[in-house]
Amino acid sequence: MIGAIIGLILLVIFLGVIWWAIQQLLPLIPVAEPFATILRVLVVLLLFFIVVYVIVVLLGMAGIHVPTFAGR
Repeated sequence: MIGAIIGLILLVIFLGVIWWAIQQLLPLIPVAEPFATILRVLVVLLLFFIVVYVIVVLLGMAGIHVPTFAGR
């Protein structure tokens, strides 16, 4: 259980740094406004799915099994 908590803290730190780097580099890409918003939303969705996946894995390591869409 403590390993899952430490893993979650490290994940939050890692994704926070990735998010900061993306926010710093995104304005450097010359794109029109609607596409910049779409790109920002896609990055948020990608990070969201990564976080949910890792949380499900960490919960599995802690003994809490969350049903997924794997069909099992």
